[in-house]
Amino acid sequence: MTDHTSRSGGHPPRSFPVEHDTLLLPFLLTVLKDKSRNNVKSLLSRKLIAVDGRPTSQFDTPLAPGQVVSVLSEPAPRSGALPFPLLYEDEHLIVVNKPAKLLSVANEKEKVRTAYRAVTDYVKSQHIGNRIYVVHRLDRDTSGVLLFARDPRTKELLQSRWNELVLYRGYQAVVEGRPPKDRDSIRSFLVETRTHLSFSGQPGPGAREAITNYEVKRTGNGYSLLDISIDTGRKNQIRVHMKELGCPVAGDKQYGASTNPIGRLCLHAGQLAFRHPLTGEEVRFTAKMPRDFNRVFR
Repeated sequence: MTDHTSRSGGHPPRSFPVEHDTLLLPFLLTVLKDKSRNNVKSLLSRKLIAVDGRPTSQFDTPLAPGQVVSVLSEPAPRSGALPFPLLYEDEHLIVVNKPAKLLSVANEKEKVRTAYRAVTDYVKSQHIGNRIYVVHRLDRDTSGVLLFARDPRTKELLQSRWNELVLYRGYQAVVEGRPPKDRDSIRSFLVETRTHLSFSGQPGPGAREAITNYEVKRTGNGYSLLDISIDTGRKNQIRVHMKELGCPVAGDKQYGASTNPIGRLCLHAGQLAFRHPLTGEEVRFTAKMPRDFNRVFR
């Protein structure tokens, strides 16, 4: 499984040993499966490829067994291109670390300041014809891994096979109090009201099964830090289940929290793992937990 973790700055250098006679461009296309042909050519043109430590832009450089090809430290997207971290991009996908208090997509009140608009502007800065497509969403006040497709086929494959392709959806949450068990699974049927709030009800029309798993990682100052994974992706699932557990997510006034220690909902989508719909490769994207979460326990 390929792991992509949020970092400041660019990507770290990567090195690949040459095992048989070949030329540089076909070798790079073989080992850099996460990049398109145009991405690889761009690395070469910027001399971000080195053979035995020597940067080169020659795509037809001959290679022999024993040599080492390195991808030098790739610079982060230019300042201002995205107002939040870019975790990954290839010709099919683009993954970002969405900050809290930013909508994933537009609503009736806000049309411009959204993650969708920011990422659209970013890809159009590369080519005016580029587009992105919504695959899933995070609540406005939830930060973390947010995935977009770069073409209609990838969007359709991801959405139609979401439950089959997704391997893991992990979150961190700071909740009020301490759950009765250090580790448990919560299973219920969620119903949405006319005012768009959700609650657990009986199985039946309009009720959708929701499964949330949690583990207590830290406690103190009247709060608990939980690692959470979800087996289903229902609206406000984690927030509802934490409220009904008696431990609402800190800062979640809508679902029963009485405190707001860091001025935001203390919920972060830290990991998303799935099978790439085009390559079949298992990929995992990680957005580090916000530092503010640890401040609650000091």
